[in-house]
Amino acid sequence: MKPYSRHSAKNNKVSDSARTVLLCGMRDGIPIGLGYLAVAFSLGIAARNAGLTAFQGFFASLFTNASAGEYAVFSLIAANASYLEVALISLITNARYMLMSCALSQRLSPDTTPVQRLMTGFCITDEIFGISIARPGFLNPCYPIGALLVASPCWALGTALGIIAGNLLPARIVSALSVALFGMFLAVIVPPARKNKVVAGLVVLSFLASYICSVLPLFSSWSDGTRTIVLTAVLSAGAAILFPVNQEEGEIRNDPS
Repeated sequence: MKPYSRHSAKNNKVSDSARTVLLCGMRDGIPIGLGYLAVAFSLGIAARNAGLTAFQGFFASLFTNASAGEYAVFSLIAANASYLEVALISLITNARYMLMSCALSQRLSPDTTPVQRLMTGFCITDEIFGISIARPGFLNPCYPIGALLVASPCWALGTALGIIAGNLLPARIVSALSVALFGMFLAVIVPPARKNKVVAGLVVLSFLASYICSVLPLFSSWSDGTRTIVLTAVLSAGAAILFPVNQEEGEIRNDPS
C-alpha cells in the first residue's frame, strides 16, 4: 500500500477539480455545438462551391474556429486568390479574437502555464468567449477546452454534411441553401446596427463602397480578396479615428452588474 501524503492528496484534488470543470465546459458546449451544426451546414455549401471535398471541409473547420474567417477563405479559394490574399483576409477577419484573448488573459490565474494559455487562446470563438468571460473568479483553462471538445466536432461535421448535401442536391436547391449563410451574417450585424447608429452607417457605407469599387476602372481590376482587405482596413480605421469608443462607456457595457 502506498503511504499517504499531503502532496498526493493535493494532486488528486486538483485532478478532480480539473475533471469537473472540463465536464462543465462540455455540458455548456452542447447548445453551442448544436447551433454550430446548423450554421456550418450552410458553410459547407460555400466550401463545396469552392471545390473542397467533404474530407477537406471537415478538417478545415476542425482546425479553424471562425465562421466569418472560413467563409472569407472559401470565397477567396473559389475566386482563385493567392495564398497571400487568403492569409491577409484571415488575419483581418479574425483579428477580433486577439482582443478576446487579451480580455481572457486577465481572467487567468498567475499560475497558468504558457501551454494552458495557448490552448485557451485556440479555444476562443465568439460563443465560447461569451460563456467563459461570464464565469466568476479565475478562469480554469479546462472550461473553454471542454466547450470546444463538443462544439468543434459539430462545426466540422456540419461543414462536411453541407458539402455532401451540395454534391447530392439539385443546383437550384444548393443555390437556395447558399443564401442561408448570408442570413447568418445578417443576424450578426443587424442587432448591433440597431443599437448603434455608427455601426449601422458603417454597414451601409461598406456595402456602398464595395459596389463602387467593383465598377470603378482603377479598383475593378483588383481581385475580390484585395478589395475586401483594403476596404476592411480603411473603413475600420476610419471608424476608429472618427468615432472612438469612450473608455468609461466601454467599462459600463462590460460591467455584469
